[in-house]
Amino acid sequence: MSTTLTRAIVTADREKRPRLLGRRGPDTPTRHGLKVRNRRETATGYTFLLPWMIGFLGLTLGPMLYSLYLAFTKYNLFTEPQWIGFDNFVRMFTEDPQYIQSVQITLVYVLVGTPIKLAAALAVAMLLNYRDRGSTFFRSSFYAPSLIGASVSVAIVWRAMFSTDGPVDNTLSFFGVDIGGWVGNVALVLPMMILLAVWQFGAPMVIFLAGLKQVPRELYEAAEVDGAGPIRKFRSVTFPMLSSVIFFNLLLELINAFQVFASAYIISNGSGGPAGMTNFYTVYLYKRGFADLQMGYAAAMAWVLVIAVAIIAAILFKTQKSWVHYAGDNR
Repeated sequence: MSTTLTRAIVTADREKRPRLLGRRGPDTPTRHGLKVRNRRETATGYTFLLPWMIGFLGLTLGPMLYSLYLAFTKYNLFTEPQWIGFDNFVRMFTEDPQYIQSVQITLVYVLVGTPIKLAAALAVAMLLNYRDRGSTFFRSSFYAPSLIGASVSVAIVWRAMFSTDGPVDNTLSFFGVDIGGWVGNVALVLPMMILLAVWQFGAPMVIFLAGLKQVPRELYEAAEVDGAGPIRKFRSVTFPMLSSVIFFNLLLELINAFQVFASAYIISNGSGGPAGMTNFYTVYLYKRGFADLQMGYAAAMAWVLVIAVAIIAAILFKTQKSWVHYAGDNR
């Protein structure tokens, strides 16, 4: 009797449950229902993306394409653009010595200032990594210049500090070094600009510090057991483990250095002086476009800068395979 009852219960239970093949339960969605639901979810996603897409097309991609067109025209903002082909680019490299000077000054600023800035950021990050007491205060203090470094007020203060009879000039004179103001000195104005860039090392320092916190302490202990000193530990442990962070900071700082504008423009009063030594690429581009009303020529300059930065970024990404180490990488 019990066996017959058990079989009946099992049979009834099987009839209630949907089969895996050929039959669906009441709550199982159909293939058509799944397609409709996926379409609705996709439409909802694109609806939320629509404001960003409109902004990107109208405020970024559209102006970029129009500036690319203007690069091949003669345009002064008041008349219709006149198509002149590659004349702007030919003039840029063959007939404009001020453009060549701006390229040279910008390259010196980038190639000298960026490594010094990253070295200072890494050195301070390593010091803060071994300090627990007051580390929050020091991190905030060192990071603050990065927040205000590109502002007009800081550029004005920096100009006043390094001008004739300014605090820097008076301090050097007190120690018997009479060199006058840096702002009007052809040989010192570019080092002054590089010093301003290095002073803003707070942002890469914070990124370096975050990377140092991820380095396992066991690696340093193993290096100490092997008799490694500070330099050897930096070469064998710190640098390999931070190589990806160094690559990220290097790429970011190179791109930012090529775009320096506000500080150079304010310190030189928009003239690029003395003797064009603060006539950085973006400053000269601005002068050509908005002071001389040569907007087509300025657009061509802008696209040359975009292409140059893109090539440099591509080279960095290509060469990173030989020196950048990622977690889980067998190289």
